[in-house]
Amino acid sequence: MKYQSQRGTHDILPGVRTKDREYEVARWIDAESVFREVCRLYGYGEVRTPMFEDYDLFVRSSGETSDIVSKEMYDFFDKGDRHIALKPEGTAPVMRAYLEHQLGQQGATTRLAYQTHAFRYGRPGKGRVRQLHQFGFELIGSSSAGADFEIIQVTLEFFRRLGLTDLKLMVNSIGRAETRRRYAEVVLRHVEGWMKDKDEAVRAQAEKNPLRLLDTKDPALKAVIADIEPLATYLEDESRRHFAELIALLDEAGILHYVDHSVVRGLDYYTDTVFEVTGPDLGDDLSLCGGGRYDGLIQELGGPATPSVGVGIGIERLLTVMVMRGKEPNFPAPAAFFIAASDDARPEVRALVNHLRAEGIAVMADIDGKPVKQQFKQADRSGAPVAVIVGGESDPTLFGLKDLRTTEQTTVQRDELLSRLRQR
Repeated sequence: MKYQSQRGTHDILPGVRTKDREYEVARWIDAESVFREVCRLYGYGEVRTPMFEDYDLFVRSSGETSDIVSKEMYDFFDKGDRHIALKPEGTAPVMRAYLEHQLGQQGATTRLAYQTHAFRYGRPGKGRVRQLHQFGFELIGSSSAGADFEIIQVTLEFFRRLGLTDLKLMVNSIGRAETRRRYAEVVLRHVEGWMKDKDEAVRAQAEKNPLRLLDTKDPALKAVIADIEPLATYLEDESRRHFAELIALLDEAGILHYVDHSVVRGLDYYTDTVFEVTGPDLGDDLSLCGGGRYDGLIQELGGPATPSVGVGIGIERLLTVMVMRGKEPNFPAPAAFFIAASDDARPEVRALVNHLRAEGIAVMADIDGKPVKQQFKQADRSGAPVAVIVGGESDPTLFGLKDLRTTEQTTVQRDELLSRLRQR
């Protein structure tokens, strides 16, 4: 039987020029390195949570009617008859860990970050996979618009450091629970005619969470809701003030943004600020990231009322955009490949490569006793810029140095060779 990866999953492979270029490991290493550097600069500590959690954690956080819980979550009963779910997103497990390990201090702000697997059952396609990966930032303990701004700022800084600047930031405010309750009635009245022809399941879903209709990709429904008055009309004074402060901070920083009333996010825990970042490469129905404020989430999970704001960034979509824009990874090729010109030279090759590796210099050499011609083929495949030929000169203190791109070859002394490789 020939085995292959499951639909909606991918192997992330070494080297470059794989069939699906977003699954070249060098790209992932680059993105992870930039992510950790941004975490360091802004003071976010990384937290790593398990692959599976209690099913109820996601019901309480995402909402029973959310697509994640009702359609996409991988869940099962384990041998102890516990209802378990593979995590579909990163925020709820981080908040569970925050509470369980008492990571916060009274009156203090806690900054956490994560990179994680997540699992969602759905039709695979462009930017959509069943085992996905996310980066995330969480800022816990601050209710100010400055916290919302920092999450947006750190997200855009991460994208900027990856060379992605032609992106579109869309922001909105969805207010508090009472605002959404009143506005939900407005939405349902507005779509009454559209719902008459729908089956019972669609109507039930719409009635449970009417605001999700605003984020529809259905052209017919988009036309129906096009003239509905925006949720902003119903915001409480505090939510208006908070959103105005955020807009002022974005303006002050010169961050281009668009107020988009269709941005409501798909999880029940969001309150007030929500945002998405997209790019022309992804089209209208996919975003690179989504986030916002969720002041009631920690309390919903059994903790004290704690304001929080955060963002989740889809790594597969991010790398797809980088491939489409021709962003090449910083592939970690070795500084040199050592060639043994004779069997007598092999001990010296082993001694040299061990010496250089101890200094932190990446080098490679043949380990199978292959002839010189085969060693040069290995050198070409290694990606190294030069081949060092040991034992090919009458003077044992001299080494051949061949440029594998131009084929030009010179002779160098040992000290000069080591100096050049250190510089590389």
